[in-house]
Amino acid sequence: MMSRHHSAGFSNGYPRNNNNNNNSTFDISPHRFQPRASTPASRRRRSLLTRLGILAIVVILIWLFIWPGSGSFTSIFSLGLISASGDVLMDTVRYYDLSNVQGTARGWEREERILMCVPLRDAEQHLPMMFSHLRNFTYPHHLVDLAFLVSDSKDRTLEMLVENLEGLQAAEDPKLPYGEISIIEKDFGQKVNQDVESRHGFAAQASRRKLMAQARNWLLSATLRPYHSWVYWRDVDVETAPFTILEDLMRHNKDVIVPNVWRPLPDWLGGEQPYDLNSWQESETALALADTLDEDAVIVEGYAEYATWRPHLAYLRDPYGDPDMEMEIDGVGGVSILAKARVFRSGVHFPAFSFEKHAETEGFGKMAKRMQFSVVGLPHYTIWHLYEPSVDDIRHMEEMEAERQAKEAEEKEKQDREKKVKEQFGDANAQWEQDKSEIQNLAKEAAQKEQDSESRQDSGSESKVESGQDSQKAVFEKVGEKPQDNQARVAA
Repeated sequence: MMSRHHSAGFSNGYPRNNNNNNNSTFDISPHRFQPRASTPASRRRRSLLTRLGILAIVVILIWLFIWPGSGSFTSIFSLGLISASGDVLMDTVRYYDLSNVQGTARGWEREERILMCVPLRDAEQHLPMMFSHLRNFTYPHHLVDLAFLVSDSKDRTLEMLVENLEGLQAAEDPKLPYGEISIIEKDFGQKVNQDVESRHGFAAQASRRKLMAQARNWLLSATLRPYHSWVYWRDVDVETAPFTILEDLMRHNKDVIVPNVWRPLPDWLGGEQPYDLNSWQESETALALADTLDEDAVIVEGYAEYATWRPHLAYLRDPYGDPDMEMEIDGVGGVSILAKARVFRSGVHFPAFSFEKHAETEGFGKMAKRMQFSVVGLPHYTIWHLYEPSVDDIRHMEEMEAERQAKEAEEKEKQDREKKVKEQFGDANAQWEQDKSEIQNLAKEAAQKEQDSESRQDSGSESKVESGQDSQKAVFEKVGEKPQDNQARVAA
């Protein structure tokens, strides 16, 4: 039996295998599985780097939370995923604080942006006039975004719009180009013609107003951005308006505000006339009338079919009144509306249905009042709509033109007849003036002779009297001859 501590054995007490023993069927080498006395240097370095990396990450995170405004440090270590405020944002994410776009009385100083909405239909002939207004607006142009809706047009409205926009945006004056410009095309099946009788006829009002409301809502919903503070609606056929109208209306700091709208007329029609009758205060008569109408009925102003007896903004105008005077109203006209964007964001829109028996802009005013927004009009601040003659006006103007031409022809014929008489018989008046001058000269000569004769001696007084009588007789004979000669000429 071999001693456990035999010299041939290993230090662990197990015997060494005897290779000479042929009866051994296996060899055990337990020394291969013994733990090593020390860790390799590469493993130690790897462990150290791992610890340093973890420590660096912890330090960076602590830095970001303690000093979130360190933009340069953040941009280096956040790899573009962590914003300066500590929020993790991607490039496609936008952040807007709507509390900064509420609209104030001096928006041009706070750089508040305005969305100007202009619906267009067969407006080719009016576009040059509208762009002349755009060029002259005093509100900073770069703070105004333009939005146009071209619908149901048969003329070159779209082509003319693009041409005018290109010219405006390419202007050399850096103050002329506007901000973002949107052109929306959408037809609504509007069948009513654009002439005055069709557009303002009573029968077409309800359906026309509802389609116009749809057009306004489409344009607004497609172009209103989170950074807009105001929305300005403007008709293309406004002829005259102050260049400062945006600042003038904004200065009142109302949720919805409109000016008074009149139109010029020919002198034979009175010279001027109220145009927009859709801005009014509610009346008890109108409320009673609304209760008698069907659910889908739409009350429209200015027609005998609906006698509402409402106070209209247009009829309260005083040319010498205070332009800043305000009047609370319930319905608003659509020619020129300035509204805070938060009104639309709150849900107010242009109803394309009967809302309290009104639609489109009048329904918009009623809805805004219903939601406790301020709606006012300026009775003495007036803009002027383009005069569009009606069929009766055109007929009357044609009759007046025919009368004028007939009168001119009659005057010309009379002048030709007088000229012909003068050429044939001469000018009798000129001849009489000449004869009159000769008579006066003869009379002076006779008087002079009489004075000379009186200065002579008294003895020759009788001869002087006779001489004077002879002279006067000669004068009278001369005077008698001239008119007779003239009468003879005229008789001939």
